[in-house]
Amino acid sequence: MRASRRILISGGAGFIGSHLCDLLLAAGHEVLCVDNYFTGWRRNIEHLVGAPRFEVMRHDVTFPLYVEVDDIYNLACPASPIHYQHDPVQTLKTSVHGAINMLGLAKRTRARIFQASTSEVYGDPHVHPQPESYWGHVNPLGIRACYDEGKRAAETLFFDYHRQHKVRIKVARIFNTYGPRMHPNDGRVVSNFIVQALSNEDITIYGDGSQTRSFCYVTDLLDGITRLMAKPDDFIGPVNLGNPTEHSVKQLAETIIEMTDSKSKLIFLPLPSDDPQQRQPDITLARTELQWEPKVGLRDGLQETISYFRQLLSA
Repeated sequence: MRASRRILISGGAGFIGSHLCDLLLAAGHEVLCVDNYFTGWRRNIEHLVGAPRFEVMRHDVTFPLYVEVDDIYNLACPASPIHYQHDPVQTLKTSVHGAINMLGLAKRTRARIFQASTSEVYGDPHVHPQPESYWGHVNPLGIRACYDEGKRAAETLFFDYHRQHKVRIKVARIFNTYGPRMHPNDGRVVSNFIVQALSNEDITIYGDGSQTRSFCYVTDLLDGITRLMAKPDDFIGPVNLGNPTEHSVKQLAETIIEMTDSKSKLIFLPLPSDDPQQRQPDITLARTELQWEPKVGLRDGLQETISYFRQLLSA
């Protein structure tokens, strides 16, 4: 990626977006961070405010945005069930209207545009692990559909803008990612378990804990995203980005209790509707096309994340 590009990051004050702001600024680019702060957090970017190549704008991507940019990273959308089910209509609008507005901007400015899609496009999969060729098993009427189907529709829009208008797109399907700056109340297992363990509260597991997830540390994800954006325009994805090492939810909880020296006990609650039983990426395509695979082991990543939450809770 050549130096001094002007880059827009929608959802730039969020967990992943704020780390991307850091990375691209450090690489010498100008960064415009756009966020409506529904789930984004000013705290995540306050260390960047006042930096000469950083600009922040409060804006909702469901409305058009008129700026001049070279690259767009479309990360705007609540990503945890608690947040995206709080206002499901707005979640769907963010995925669909947000994609239309960002794609329209990319079309006008001839910018490259990255779409942060999700492993949720696979739903509760019948194929394991999930390759990009798998079309998914999604309930379009369920409580998770606002996010699952919203992201699927966004992918459709990206590929149709590419075919019809020659927009330069890149699409990544992001699997469970964790690290510092996760929202403490986002309801996802890593942040939930760490906050509960540090507070010596009961750790709540939905179902019997046998359901599996694959946890990718945020620096590994960013490496995959930037490698994808640096590829020539003939490789557009979708490409899975995630850690292929599978862990049960119960194993994760037990590891966090041990690492935090917590007195927490495990309690088991009913499994929410449409919660996937298995989630593991097939990253063959990423290995082949991007020469990418995760490097940070779960315990190393958890140590950094636990340190962040320990500091956050003591502030």
